[in-house]
Amino acid sequence: MPQNADKVIDHEMLFREPEYQALFKNKKENFEFNHADAKVQEIRDWTKSKDYLEKNFARDSLVVNPAKACQPLGAVYVANGFAKTLSFVHGSQGCVAYYRSHFSRHFKEPTSCVSSSMTEDAAVFGGLNNMIDGLANTYSLYKPDMIAVSTTCMAEVIGDDLDAFIKNAKQKGSVPAEFDVPFAHTPAFVGSHITGYDNALLGVLKHFWDGKAGTTTPLTRVPNDSINFIGGFDGFVVGNMKEVRRIFDLFGVDYTLLCDPSEVWNTATDGEFRMYAGGTTKEEVEKALNAKATIVFQEYCTEKTIKYLKEKGQEVVVLNCPVGVAGTDRFIMAISELTGKPVPAQLEKERGQLVDAMADSQAHLHGKRFALYGDPDQMLGLTEFLLELGAEPAHVLSTNGTEEWAKKVQALFDSSPYGTGCKAYPKRDLWHMRSLMNVEPVDFLIGNTYGKYLERDTNTPLVRMVFPIFDRHHYHRYPTWGYDGAMRTLIMLLDEFFETLDANTIIPGKTDYSYDIIR
Repeated sequence: MPQNADKVIDHEMLFREPEYQALFKNKKENFEFNHADAKVQEIRDWTKSKDYLEKNFARDSLVVNPAKACQPLGAVYVANGFAKTLSFVHGSQGCVAYYRSHFSRHFKEPTSCVSSSMTEDAAVFGGLNNMIDGLANTYSLYKPDMIAVSTTCMAEVIGDDLDAFIKNAKQKGSVPAEFDVPFAHTPAFVGSHITGYDNALLGVLKHFWDGKAGTTTPLTRVPNDSINFIGGFDGFVVGNMKEVRRIFDLFGVDYTLLCDPSEVWNTATDGEFRMYAGGTTKEEVEKALNAKATIVFQEYCTEKTIKYLKEKGQEVVVLNCPVGVAGTDRFIMAISELTGKPVPAQLEKERGQLVDAMADSQAHLHGKRFALYGDPDQMLGLTEFLLELGAEPAHVLSTNGTEEWAKKVQALFDSSPYGTGCKAYPKRDLWHMRSLMNVEPVDFLIGNTYGKYLERDTNTPLVRMVFPIFDRHHYHRYPTWGYDGAMRTLIMLLDEFFETLDANTIIPGKTDYSYDIIR
């Protein structure tokens, strides 16, 4: 074989060596028994036709590659946002391995999460014993200050009652009676990761504000002038939470970030392993009840939490992942109006710098057609920013988006001349997106790592702006929110445009008439 200690070949070149090519050829000819290449190509071409698009959009009982994850993933995200809190998923080890690996592959950081390790016997007799042993092991081995419990499909199908199970476990001595174990039922077979985020965050707030599952007296709200902030499920949380803190600090207001996992996914390498880092403390959660208002950055990610906050008497400002000028303006003005403080001069300067940068580059992105997919709030924010740039968000798809969400996207289209002919697609998947991109081609695609298969199949350059991003490193360390975040987003869009332009003009004497040094 060509690979040896004296000649180490990178993996992308290794399998092009003659020995491997011969192996692949033999496997295909003697073991795979595929259809003829011509037949495969014929069917492939048909799946790119308008006829196939119509059949594709007519299906109602099959989902192919949905652009979403399951509820417990969102619950694990929430647990990582609270200080010294360990996520405990009541279900099988395999499910928890998926949640841990998904976050670790995106953030390139270890993600702690434990399981009650339910197996076949628990599926028949219930998982109470798993809960009793699991909480005891978690408490004694990992020494958290709080354990946040959620569920998987198995526990939900058999009807395990988390409230009763946790109280039974405490009676058995698994954890002290006063130890905080907030919980949320997060059935993975309905909703998505943003539903799980909502359920889990609501579970934490209810635990502390409503008397810890009936074991203590509920807290009484004493209103003050502080502001809460809830960011929602966000793959760019490391950079975004830093930016949000900076903006609040510039205003000089008293604020609380409810659920902030930015530090646990940005720990230093200095010889010390930190299972827990940063996060909202229990004291901050309790104090947050008294806040004058809560600013929520993701409406569709926190629907139940928003309703609960309003019931508690708080004013709630609901936004949709603000990206760009208008979106950030709404956030900045909300802080100013809630606090009575003027907009800091630094933020006014940054706004002007963003507008200047957009004007400098508008000729390149103006009129370019984009397809984009992801969570509903993020799609609203990115759609608005593309319209500000004079680009055309032709296909906006969200598997976990609703018809109401689609109407909000359409309202954005209607507000701009660049939205003409653009359309929103709720409850659709990436196989639908493939049909759209083949029948109504676009210039660029915005999505996550899984979009690289659409990029290859439709020859459409991909801009990675959606969780998860596995095949690029450290995007999560930079903000997408605020004026600075919009600047970063603008640069990512422009970089992909210029890389594509260079690739299309690279052949000397044939296409290099636009292979320019100055763009």
